[in-house]
Amino acid sequence: MSNIAAAAQPGILQPLSVLGRSLTFDLTTQENPRAALAKLQETFKPDWGIVGLGLPLLQALKQNIAGLRPFPSLEGVGCKVPSTQQALWVLLRADDHSTLFERTEKLKNILDGSFILDDALDTFRYRDSRDLSGYIDGTENPTDDAAINTALVADGENLRGSSFVAVQRWVHDLQRFHTFPAEQQDATIGRRRHGNEEIEDAPESAHVKRTAQESFTPEAFMLRRSMPWDKGITRGFEFIAFGNTNDSFERSLRRMVGLDDGIVDALFTFTQPITGGYFWCPPIKDSKLNLNAISI
Repeated sequence: MSNIAAAAQPGILQPLSVLGRSLTFDLTTQENPRAALAKLQETFKPDWGIVGLGLPLLQALKQNIAGLRPFPSLEGVGCKVPSTQQALWVLLRADDHSTLFERTEKLKNILDGSFILDDALDTFRYRDSRDLSGYIDGTENPTDDAAINTALVADGENLRGSSFVAVQRWVHDLQRFHTFPAEQQDATIGRRRHGNEEIEDAPESAHVKRTAQESFTPEAFMLRRSMPWDKGITRGFEFIAFGNTNDSFERSLRRMVGLDDGIVDALFTFTQPITGGYFWCPPIKDSKLNLNAISI
């Protein structure tokens, strides 16, 4: 393992867990968050999951991490991308619900008084890392050294091994998607559901065409760790993408909504984002969160 990878929160580079729980927290006005973050630093175990700090939290601490900014609110023809920027994001990882419950309770106790839980969503690994539409997600994910170089900050005191993450919740209309003929479904994604083969002559609106990482200048690589979710009545996708900046994700998102060339990603024909946040995921030192970069 490289020195950079060893300094990262391990869940960033590890394969998807069986289960996840994506939680966002708001700041309260009752207490300064500094003490709660110090407690989080001492108590949170790296194998619990991944912690990300949002700009509202850093502003409350009067601290700055270069490159961290609010999630953008974007709008294209017939599509909207909202910003619901929160102070703190935690992705808990586990193989069973009992562990998720216990880690959630511990986390809430650690943060109690300074943070209030705003949202929690259970996620899961579906089949062989497929979206609920049936298509494999993350086919073009970088691996090995390329994953490290893509996802992690390489330089800077107390920054080496940190990462920037974009988190979006998408709500699928699978009933509508399943009315599409099989050819239209494949054309929407830009891959064959069976065999996962990329369609060379897919329309320019196909998701694979809109987000082809090599088609940007500079290339827009990111490390995706997204997971589906299902509440029975509603279902969708918790999109999670790590990078050494959020620039690659944002350029990809702008193209998806048609801001580059007026062509809107065909994904919007059956799914819509309802949340969006950017977070900085601090590195690890001595098996604890390294918060020295924000003076904790």
